Amino acid sequence: MTSEDKDLVKVEYDNGVAWVSFNRPEKRNAMTPKLAGRMLEVLDEVEVREDVGVMVLTGEGTAFSAGMDIKEYFRDMKGKPHIEEIRARRKNWEWQWRRLRYFEKATIAMVNGWCCGGAFLPMASCDLAIAADDAKFVLSEINWGILPAGNVTKAVAANMPARTGIYYAMTGLPFDGKQAAAYGMVNESVPLADLRKRTRELADVLLEKSPAVLKSCKEVFKRTLDHNLGWDISEEYLIAKQEQLWMLAGEERERGFKQFLDDKSYKPGMGMYKRD
Repeated sequence: MTSEDKDLVKVEYDNGVAWVSFNRPEKRNAMTPKLAGRMLEVLDEVEVREDVGVMVLTGEGTAFSAGMDIKEYFRDMKGKPHIEEIRARRKNWEWQWRRLRYFEKATIAMVNGWCCGGAFLPMASCDLAIAADDAKFVLSEINWGILPAGNVTKAVAANMPARTGIYYAMTGLPFDGKQAAAYGMVNESVPLADLRKRTRELADVLLEKSPAVLKSCKEVFKRTLDHNLGWDISEEYLIAKQEQLWMLAGEERERGFKQFLDDKSYKPGMGMYKRD
């Protein structure tokens, strides 16, 4: 991969947080096959760093992402062998869903501006999402003759009320960050000037937690949701995961128990126990 390709994604490390930014501001950070390849590299890099506990995904300039680059994913694919199209799309879905959704570290989508079409999937694959009040969300596919595919529709249906999601999928009309928060597409929205500060505050809350416990917490939530487990199977799965966690990080539980039961220095509903 060339240095120019590497520049498609900007990565900054700051006190436990990896700030990962799509870096095509002149194209509103529209995603290309090369950007997808670079994102796979970045995820591999961030995931193994011991000095990172939270990854924030955002975009440079005025957009989070305009979705898939229409020219590179559609126009330029015409006439090429079908296998090339399949490989390009597979790489895109691989990082946006299979890798990002079950990423080892906690993830936050910081939606700073336009979030269009295909960009809904990586946003929804992040564990949490914060948007600027005036960020613009739009399922634009219907406006140029295709479906919100590539699991974009799934991302919307999993995070928004059915009537609301289908309304925006069928009309292609935009909605802002405040509406996205009200619909449940993001956790909250704040003024753009406060967006990075608020994202950092949330990242710091996550950094207080045990990495092993945090990873297990996000994984079991998503697994029970994604696989639509019934109550009995869900109970068995969660008990098994809890027992596995006790083997991996049992000292975390004992530390919390001691501070609550013996030292009387900690109240579970009032914050985090001291991990050191």
